[in-house]
Amino acid sequence: MNRIKSIIVILFLLHSTTFTQVDSTAIGDIEIFVIDSYITQEQPYKFFLSFFTSDSCTAKVKLLDDREYLISDKLSDNHKIEIIIANSLYQSSRLKYYVYVKDREGIESRSQLYEVEIPKLIAIENENNLGLLQVCCFGGVIFGLPSPTVVFTSNQKYFGLSKEIPIFSFYSGGYNYPISYISAEYSHLFNSDKKNFIRVGYKHLFQIKPIEYLSLGVNYFSDFKGYNGISPEISVGLFKIQNVFTFYTRFRYNFQPDRGGTDFHEFSIGLYSNFFSLNL
Repeated sequence: MNRIKSIIVILFLLHSTTFTQVDSTAIGDIEIFVIDSYITQEQPYKFFLSFFTSDSCTAKVKLLDDREYLISDKLSDNHKIEIIIANSLYQSSRLKYYVYVKDREGIESRSQLYEVEIPKLIAIENENNLGLLQVCCFGGVIFGLPSPTVVFTSNQKYFGLSKEIPIFSFYSGGYNYPISYISAEYSHLFNSDKKNFIRVGYKHLFQIKPIEYLSLGVNYFSDFKGYNGISPEISVGLFKIQNVFTFYTRFRYNFQPDRGGTDFHEFSIGLYSNFFSLNL
């Protein structure tokens, strides 16, 4: 029962995480509270930005390529803008920008440097060295690679392969990864009495520098022969490959709440991508 209570507490903390990005200005007295900052994944590609300020002011956004866009020419504390992305930015992996604001006395404040990821579909459409067909074939092969897994029981060690497929990915403005996703996974263990497992799980991602992300999750697993249980896990996204896949390492603890002595631990490495998931 203590294990189940711990899982419930973890899930509550995951769902209670706020999705609003809040940052203090780097220069000046006016605070900027970013609400949405993202680029659409359909043509024409557009950059959406909305934020509140701690005082009424005018506002503009300046991209790092020196392009400036007026957001508000009248004093307001609620600001938003929609910008069509220039073709010259398609080769970048992230769009970086500053927000400048002026109060009623003309005193200017500047935000810290913000960044938003250029959607992967844009990067693929504008790949210089590979054609679209080559990129899709390469991505399909890499996506299909299973994850090597080592399983430890109380007195045995097994090797296996598993494949996780993100089914639903949930996004919030300003994030380079989804905030969470729901996945299905198949695992096969060699030379084990219980060889095949199906898992359905929920994963919550936290972007932490200098790594790509830290993910906490919980799964329900079954071998469809009466061996069913729960498996909390932690994953660390280490680095990106081709701006589409993220190499990760994962630890998972599997147990049956109503039966002792059947627990086992897993260590695995693999490639994460939400390229084929349904983004919500």
